[in-house]
Amino acid sequence: LTMEMKDSGSVVLTAYHPHSPARIPGMEQSFVQDIPPSHSPTSRKSLSRCRRINRMLSNESVPPAFSRSNSQASMDSTSMEDFWCEVESIKESREDGPEEAMLLEFKPADEGELEAEWLQDVGLSTLISGAEEEDGQALLSTLTRTQAAAVQKRYNTYTQTLRKKNKHTVRDVRDIFGTSDSSPTFETVPVSPVSSNGIQLPGQKPVWKSVSSKSCLDCGVNKGNPSITEELSYDVSFSESITVLPKTQEWPKSQRFKKEDSALPKFIVRKSRFGLTEVGDLSPEDMKKIRYLSLIELTAFYDALGVELKRNRVERVRGRENGLFGVPLTILLENDQKKVPGVKVPLIFQKLLLKLEETGLETEGILRVPGSASRVKNLHQELEAKFYEDTFDWDQVRNNDAAGLLKMFIRELPSPLFTVEYLPAFITLVEKISKIKLQVQALHLLIMLMPEANRDTAKAFLQFLKKVVANEGKNKMNLWNVSMIVAPNLFIYKGKRANQQEMQAAATTAHIVRLLIRYQDILWTVPSFLISQVRKMNEAAMNNSKRQMMFDKGVRKLLRRKTMERERPERLEGAVTFPPYLQSDIPEGVIRVYAPLHSKVSMAIQLNSQTKAKDILARFHCENSRGSSQNTRGQIQSLHEIGGNIGQHCLDPDAFMLDVYRANPQAEWVIKPKAT
Repeated sequence: LTMEMKDSGSVVLTAYHPHSPARIPGMEQSFVQDIPPSHSPTSRKSLSRCRRINRMLSNESVPPAFSRSNSQASMDSTSMEDFWCEVESIKESREDGPEEAMLLEFKPADEGELEAEWLQDVGLSTLISGAEEEDGQALLSTLTRTQAAAVQKRYNTYTQTLRKKNKHTVRDVRDIFGTSDSSPTFETVPVSPVSSNGIQLPGQKPVWKSVSSKSCLDCGVNKGNPSITEELSYDVSFSESITVLPKTQEWPKSQRFKKEDSALPKFIVRKSRFGLTEVGDLSPEDMKKIRYLSLIELTAFYDALGVELKRNRVERVRGRENGLFGVPLTILLENDQKKVPGVKVPLIFQKLLLKLEETGLETEGILRVPGSASRVKNLHQELEAKFYEDTFDWDQVRNNDAAGLLKMFIRELPSPLFTVEYLPAFITLVEKISKIKLQVQALHLLIMLMPEANRDTAKAFLQFLKKVVANEGKNKMNLWNVSMIVAPNLFIYKGKRANQQEMQAAATTAHIVRLLIRYQDILWTVPSFLISQVRKMNEAAMNNSKRQMMFDKGVRKLLRRKTMERERPERLEGAVTFPPYLQSDIPEGVIRVYAPLHSKVSMAIQLNSQTKAKDILARFHCENSRGSSQNTRGQIQSLHEIGGNIGQHCLDPDAFMLDVYRANPQAEWVIKPKAT
């Protein structure tokens, strides 16, 4: 076999090349040791090729034979073999089929186009068009110092490029940032910690509750060598906290990993009085703003580290419009929602996960031991024909075949699950950033950037992988084993062949998968500083709308008449008015909670400093325990904050309500089922 040395401009692991002439630089020696035949029931030909590529990569002789066990040494010596055998298995599964066409069409980057696309992707297209729109102004008004610098840097590059090309006149950066130099002078979000609602309550110290990711996932850490405990804070933007690092710090040219689970820190997340917010807890409108802010923050974060944020530019993605495999996630979900309204993860993907969770979690070598290629091919064809008719017999599916179908579904997606656009950024966060804490922060922002369909499907997949690792004692699949098997399936995409630079990313991609599995509970939590900025953005937009109304012709006439009346001395005192929510009969510190699905649909509740969201839920449950509606039985009810400076926010049961109320006094409070 020969390698097609075709530089795509991306850094993604895409295929297998068995004839690397020398050891790949930057690969840790312990990752690429060759081994004798192992337990994996692959063909003699496949195993021989896997062993040969390991020897070529490591440039070492074959070590003495030994029996495989659960020992750490055994895991170390077989880790790279598992990876390359999986790549070989993927390659052989495709040899029987027709040559696949390129599904992703890339377009070259013209000078200035990258910056223009970036400004559009962060919701600042008005800077390109020159229009004065409130949304762009509201977004700019919420930026931190480092975020503003990132925006200004891209806008400067864009305008300089246009001037060189003698194109149309562009707005001067001083007109946007109000400055004569490179430092933005408009008001930015303070660096000091603020609440997740964007309001620092005077004279009140935050109370923190620790939430450990380790309590959610036991990755088999050696008790004699416990993980290092570190703290993660969501209150200050990641890019602002990076600025305290020494400017002279240099990252190592090659990243070295330790495969032991204890090498991964145990992170403690600071839980404020506003609680934690998961991705699904916010409205789609607010999540769109989270994506804008996440890209700005990720760019500022990479800028602060001196790392270039690279993105692939995809012009078009081609895929099937019907069926199960090879269909874009958005189209697949549109088809599934006709059958199951509101579904967020493809039905076929859910069924494969369910099958494996019910019968396959304790199967030794699950995910690693391949199923029969002919059976998987036949099952694939039968699923395509019978799945939506509900006539497919799932009892005939063996566990290893189900695992093969699951991995096939991920590989056959026209666009990678973690999006081809940001695959270079995933690779860069490991290759250029040395500390795991910083890697997790970058990964966190990348998850916030993902399209909803990709993010929800990835979450379901990672939750399954967590269960696989939790059953390591029976299935012999620890965190590193699972990561090595899953990595080539996630970072290979159809119609693309590898160059040597991409081949070097083998250990890198496995480490990324390991971080995704281990810290998934953290990664799918929305950082509170982003929620703070969304609240400020909504408030700024509301204020802009009010000011716009003030300039309406009819309103101006009315205001002039009212002004003339108020200038009369006898009417001056009576001219004072208050906002509608202050005119309400409800006193300060009391909220009215609505529960439309309960027999008692509303209740006024006096808040104190210790009232939590779960206390209000418990009170409603007690009041309605006898006459509860059938609609509420068996459903998990949550308290939602709706309106004001947020679209919709499902509150953490541990959120202190008086703090939330003071941060958003114009909100309505509704008890209803939580979206799942």
